[in-house]
Amino acid sequence: MRLLIDAGNTRMKWRLEQAGIVIDEGWSALDSEDPLGEIADYLGSISRVGVSTVIREDIRLKLLSYLERKVPGSVCFYWAEAERFGLQNSYADPQAMGADRWHGMYGAWALHRGGCAVIDAGSAITVDYVSHAGQHLGGYILPGFKMMLKSLKTDAARITFEKNHVVSAQPGKNTAECVNHGLSWLSLAMIARVRKDMAELGLAEALITGGDALRLLALGMDGSHHPALVLDGLGCIDNEVFGI
Repeated sequence: MRLLIDAGNTRMKWRLEQAGIVIDEGWSALDSEDPLGEIADYLGSISRVGVSTVIREDIRLKLLSYLERKVPGSVCFYWAEAERFGLQNSYADPQAMGADRWHGMYGAWALHRGGCAVIDAGSAITVDYVSHAGQHLGGYILPGFKMMLKSLKTDAARITFEKNHVVSAQPGKNTAECVNHGLSWLSLAMIARVRKDMAELGLAEALITGGDALRLLALGMDGSHHPALVLDGLGCIDNEVFGI
């Protein structure tokens, strides 16, 4: 039995597999005392754990210690690489790229083997472009919705509002509308830029993942929703490493 983990800045997604078949999947808060408590009955049967993460080293070591206590199998952390099966990293120092970006791109590459845009709308929003030949063409990292809301709440003392998931970008008529519609307004500008970039680069496919993917799609982002794209890519790499 294999466990795949995508440990982001605030939450941890996981997928439990047996012989390539998904047994269960879900997520938990990264700071939970027992983030895999939901699948406690399976932990003793796990032979291998593959992890993609961008968390700080002290938190990574805490996660590793937890996994080593709970799971009898080996734990392998996978990082970004210079190249894998035709997908080429544009970074001069490949490991400086966040593992989640690389694994998301590889999930898209394994699925399409062609040019695409990969948008991961998590705590941060990442946009990456891959050519038809598999060359990473570069990308962007932007603050995500929750990060921007948190910044306004903590750094602008006189701005008070409730979080709202409406996708209107009309001018607001109270503070909550101004903030929430403002986030949608920024998102629409990003969506327009992604469309422009894709047209100029000759890319037709966009794959969208992350906790706020549905919000981007509701705002008009063109593309297909892949809720676990990072886990998909991580699983492909783990299979290749172990010759499965």
